[in-house]
Amino acid sequence: MIGIIGCGAMGGSMVQRLREQGQAVLCHDALPEARARMAATGAAVADDLATLAAQCTTIILSLPTASIVKAVMQELQPLLQAASIILDTSTSEPDVTRELAAQAEAAGHVFIDGPVSGGPNGARKGTMTMVLGGPADTIRNLQPMLTHLTAKTVHIGPSGSGHATKIANNLLCAANLALMSEMARLAATQGVSLENLLEGINAGSGRSGVSEVNFPLWILNEKYNSGFTMGLMRKDVGLAVSLAERTALDLPATRAIAGIWDASRSSLPDDADFNEIYKAGNHADV
Repeated sequence: MIGIIGCGAMGGSMVQRLREQGQAVLCHDALPEARARMAATGAAVADDLATLAAQCTTIILSLPTASIVKAVMQELQPLLQAASIILDTSTSEPDVTRELAAQAEAAGHVFIDGPVSGGPNGARKGTMTMVLGGPADTIRNLQPMLTHLTAKTVHIGPSGSGHATKIANNLLCAANLALMSEMARLAATQGVSLENLLEGINAGSGRSGVSEVNFPLWILNEKYNSGFTMGLMRKDVGLAVSLAERTALDLPATRAIAGIWDASRSSLPDDADFNEIYKAGNHADV
């Protein structure tokens, strides 16, 4: 049986995907209302970590922050069965991941970082991309399960590598959203529509996941329902800034992008869709 801890948009979608694929899943969330919501879908729900750990030797974490991952692992690790595997799909901090991996190894377990891209829709459809850090043999053993959740997995390297790569990925996504929004403003002054601008960019070297996916799916149609919030992206941009500061790197472009996302707080609350940064870029100077 596969355990999933954290039943928010991502974790809940993974539960449903695995169940549809015929996998036995037991889920848990610290919030009673989240547990009730999952139970209402027919999912098996554990009311506490001890119940989940007693039945699952492969456990997926889908949690908001590194501090919560660390707190959950502090409670969970003494409860684990021998040789359990913990797969952390959260966007966490590489230093925390390496610390937790070392603690798990000392206790006879394996802690893998496997942050994902693709949002709740990707989790629901099994089309996510997962970047993994940890022992190659354990990751190979996880592949049968991962095929139900992902369209692509990439083993980056040792523990912490997956989370470092995800931080870089999300910073680039944040940067491309800000830049595409500015280029939309610039193109409009020359009579170029956003639709035509995207067609030209996506045929050229400036294309990105933002121009090919985000703009068509969530911005052009003004749906803004990706399932990933401004607050989450601000947190991830902050992780990139914090990582640079801890390693004494001077990354001026990263600081500039972080400034844009921080300044958007005045017009876009944390619960807004992260693609709505386009609105700030096109209707205010941020």
